[in-house]
Amino acid sequence: MTYADFFTKIKSEFMEADVSDITEHLAYQFNITGEASGIFYVEVKEGKLYVEPYEYFDRDAMFTCSAQTLEELASGKLDPVLAFTIQKLKVEGNIDKALRFKELVDRRNAKR
Repeated sequence: MTYADFFTKIKSEFMEADVSDITEHLAYQFNITGEASGIFYVEVKEGKLYVEPYEYFDRDAMFTCSAQTLEELASGKLDPVLAFTIQKLKVEGNIDKALRFKELVDRRNAKR
């Protein structure tokens, strides 16, 4: 799978999350390693969600993982805290805000 294919797929999955009641600003950068490697960011700002294929320098947290791990996280098959614990997910930055990523995943999966 190419990065462009992966990004299109993961963006559509993230965009299913209802963030309309989140007023806190959250900004995450994802560094994808291995197959489909690349960088993109997810931002929640004023109740709107943005997912773009760029590096985000003013991020709250940065996640590094494989495309497969991110797909498992986004689908709810893998808990982000467990992924970090078993070293499938590397996290840098504000840990409190990084933990809010699970909330985005849960909101996305609640719509399914």
